[in-house]
Amino acid sequence: MDSNLITKYNVPGPRYTSYPTVPYWNNEKFSLSEWIKNVVQSFSESNSSEGISLYIHLPFCESLCTFCGCNKRITKNHKVETPYLESLLKEWRLYLKIFPERPIIKELHLGGGTPTFFDADNLRLLLKGIFRDASMAKNPSFSFEGHPNNTSAAHLQTLYDCGFTRVSYGVQDYNPTVQVAIRRIQPFVNVKNATEKAREIGYTSIGHDIIFGLPFQKKEHIIYTIEKTKELMPDRIAFYSYAHVPWIKGNGQRGFKEIDLPSATEKSEMYKIGKRILEKAGYVEIGMDHFALTADSLHKAAEEKKLHRNFMGYTESKTQLMIGLGVSAIGDSWYSFGQNSKNVEEYQDLVEQQILPIYRGHILNKEDLVIRKHILNLMCTLETSWKNKELQFEELSEALVSLKEMEADGLVNIEKDCLIVNEKGRPFVRNICMAFDILLQRSKPETQLFSMTV
Repeated sequence: MDSNLITKYNVPGPRYTSYPTVPYWNNEKFSLSEWIKNVVQSFSESNSSEGISLYIHLPFCESLCTFCGCNKRITKNHKVETPYLESLLKEWRLYLKIFPERPIIKELHLGGGTPTFFDADNLRLLLKGIFRDASMAKNPSFSFEGHPNNTSAAHLQTLYDCGFTRVSYGVQDYNPTVQVAIRRIQPFVNVKNATEKAREIGYTSIGHDIIFGLPFQKKEHIIYTIEKTKELMPDRIAFYSYAHVPWIKGNGQRGFKEIDLPSATEKSEMYKIGKRILEKAGYVEIGMDHFALTADSLHKAAEEKKLHRNFMGYTESKTQLMIGLGVSAIGDSWYSFGQNSKNVEEYQDLVEQQILPIYRGHILNKEDLVIRKHILNLMCTLETSWKNKELQFEELSEALVSLKEMEADGLVNIEKDCLIVNEKGRPFVRNICMAFDILLQRSKPETQLFSMTV
């Protein structure tokens, strides 16, 4: 990552947890009835063979972290737990009514917000309610996001007893100045205790999230944070760039000045030195922004080219259907996307009325499905092919022409019917995907919609 390439390619770009990306969803052609139709179709095609995925959004946090871009509700009132969990189960029962048969849950993820805001017994009741009318797949992949400051032994044991084997902890940075700026005061000992307790109980995959590009952050802070992380050797590490999008997230990301953020060149130095230390410690870079030890299931999935990417990030177990439960949660039927209301009260009110709380979405056409496949290939395997005529699209030649400059810069190799991302091109995967993003190319936004790619 030389400075010239950084300057050249550091532009706003999507992270491609979906294609089309949310700003390009065609909400006018979307309807709740169409969403239900697609869910039933996808469920019927895949439930018996591969099961379904379930994402549950738990939005509450006791305090605001200024780096966070997630949908959250800040409160210290834990009386909100029971009503919200009751709403989740009511929403789940609405889906159960439209499923043609008993669902088999292959993948389940608790995200937030702060899932460990909720009492362990309440989480047990939630999961008991989910599985009352659902089956657990063989070799399931159940995970949750834990806050090291409040993830208790009870949380870990309860969720482990419910089938969870993976937990990810948000570390971000161990430097006190950075922690104050992002309002996430989190001593190393808390992360250490939470990590060791998870291992003691039997969790087979423990992840740590580390962010570079935070306010007041220096490369020395990244070195220190990763060296401390090496003392615990989590199974996987998400090492990613801070997404600064205050025009979307409002005051949540305005707890500091723009001048306090590292430059693109400084961020690239953080990435390079962090990657070097991680690889020397035995971690292998997986897809984009993720590193895993060779024994971890994410690495094995990458080796076998079974890696998948969706709204939950990278996963080793792909299912055709993913149901999102909870405020702002996004579901994926493969043929369409549907997002729930972003307001807690509105979400709960709709569920109480026995209405699925979907407020927007997108129905994928044939072109969308083809482009989606190419972007998933690039994100997950760092290569894609159009040898199969079904993966060719009208503007393929234009996309390849736009990639010629990246080929000249040594980022990709373009062959007769395939494209391969070089090692030098890994940090620019988002830029490479943008060449295939024909909706973005046809209609460049007049205002900034996405965070910077570097």
